[in-house]
Amino acid sequence: MSPDKPDRIKFRKEPQQERSIHRVDVILSAAARLIAEKGVSAMKMTELAAVAGVPIGSVYQYFPEKAAIVTALFDRHAVLVQEKTAEVFVAVKSLDHAIDLVCGMVDWYYREFRGDPTYMGVWLGTEMDQDLMKLNIQHSNRVAEIFLQGIEAHIPADSQIDLQARAQFFSHLIGASVRLAIMSERSLAIRMLNEWKQVIRTTLFAEPSSVAIGNRH
Repeated sequence: MSPDKPDRIKFRKEPQQERSIHRVDVILSAAARLIAEKGVSAMKMTELAAVAGVPIGSVYQYFPEKAAIVTALFDRHAVLVQEKTAEVFVAVKSLDHAIDLVCGMVDWYYREFRGDPTYMGVWLGTEMDQDLMKLNIQHSNRVAEIFLQGIEAHIPADSQIDLQARAQFFSHLIGASVRLAIMSERSLAIRMLNEWKQVIRTTLFAEPSSVAIGNRH
C-alpha cells in the first residue's frame, strides 16, 4: 500500500523475526474475529489483547492505536484485490474483452467477500476515520492504474475519454456496489449486480458527449 501513511495508522514496529511475525499474526487474527463479531468501534485494545492471549504492551509494541490494526487488515484485503486485478488484466485482447473481464471481477469480488464479515467490518472502520478513508481511495486508484495498464493499448487514438478519471470513478463505484450487494439479501444482491454490470457494459468505454467534452478542464 501507500508509503505515505500517517504514523498513527502504520506499524509502530515492523515485525522482522519469525517470533514477532507470529505474534502480529495472532493479534491480527484476534482483531479480525472481534471486528467480525462487533465492529471496529466496539473493539477495545484491552479486549483484543485478552482474546489474542498476549500482554497489552505487545499490542502497543506493534500498533500505536486501533486505526493501525484496521490498516493492517485493510492492506491484506487490498493486496488480494490488487493482485487479482493484475492477474485478470495482464492479457486484454480488446475493449469488449476488457468489459467482460471487469464484469467477471465484479462477480469475483462479490463471491470472495460475501462470506467474510471481517471485510465489511474493516471497510466500515475505514469510513469512520479520515486517514483510513484516504487509504481506501488510494487503493481504489491503484486498482484503476492496474486496469489502465491492461487496456490503454486498445483505446483508439482519437478517443475523447478521460481514462484516468473514468477508471478511478468506476473502480470506486465497483467497490461500493459490491459492498452494497454484500449487505443486501442474496437474491436482491445478484439482481443489483446484474443491473450494475449492464451499466458497465453500456458506459465504461462510451465516448463523452460534446457537452462533456466542452466542459473538460
